[in-house]
Amino acid sequence: MIAHHVLFWVKSTASVEDLTGFKSALVKLKDIESVSYFHLGTPSAIQREVVVSDYTFSLLIMFDDMAGHDIYQSHALHQAFLAEYKSLFEKVVIYDAE
Repeated sequence: MIAHHVLFWVKSTASVEDLTGFKSALVKLKDIESVSYFHLGTPSAIQREVVVSDYTFSLLIMFDDMAGHDIYQSHALHQAFLAEYKSLFEKVVIYDAE
């Protein structure tokens, strides 16, 4: 399996409407046929020194294999999300793991 974990820091200038659209566009990514597991979240209330909690959204997607990951990367829904919302990224950190 391939785990694709993306942490998004959205610009502080983003409006409520921007954030709502951003979240809705992320949810649509679960419809990509190669996604075998999908979780979208926001920072939890857990407070520990090692916990990062200053991001806006956490996206965890699992794929059965690298081919599934590759399908996701080039899929129209993923490309549409990037085209529409990349300008709102303050920072993005991606962890891919096998």
